[in-house]
Amino acid sequence: MTLFRLPVLLLAVAAPALAQHDGDATGPRPAYDDAAHGVPVEENVSYGYAQVLRADEVSEVVVTRVPQQRCEPVSPSAAATTSGTVIGAIVGAAVGNQVGGGNGRKAATVAGAVAGGAIGHDVASDRAEADARGCRLVEVERRERRVVGYDVEYMYKGEKYMSRLPYDPGNRLRIRVSVTPDAVRPDPR
Repeated sequence: MTLFRLPVLLLAVAAPALAQHDGDATGPRPAYDDAAHGVPVEENVSYGYAQVLRADEVSEVVVTRVPQQRCEPVSPSAAATTSGTVIGAIVGAAVGNQVGGGNGRKAATVAGAVAGGAIGHDVASDRAEADARGCRLVEVERRERRVVGYDVEYMYKGEKYMSRLPYDPGNRLRIRVSVTPDAVRPDPR
């Protein structure tokens, strides 16, 4: 049963490729002439090279908007750090007052007030700096010039032509030459 499936599978895979084949790949392909009601005619195609006279860059400006955080440095206010120092000193003195007795208690209260004041000052300074920094998101506009093509003027058999290409062709441009008869019949008069 497996030997039967293999040829069927190969035929199924090859069928789309065979359906796309439209004649000899090296020869001319048939073209359809609308005036002749869809009758295929051989297309007369050849390739040649034209001399490039000039190639001008065509560019456009692309604008993009990118969000960016901007912070303005601000020094912390004296009022914010002073209140933090005072509150820290009071809390430190209260904690120091709980330690020991007599002169030891007084020394612990003073030491607690000094340490609490220093800690309170640092905390208040950091908080004031973070609050006053003034960070905000702003959209920054960026402009970029991009090349989108080239307007190419070229000469072929004494005639000048102009085309827009997505690349700079250099000094020579490969061209496709197709000759077909004019489908309009001359007036019999």
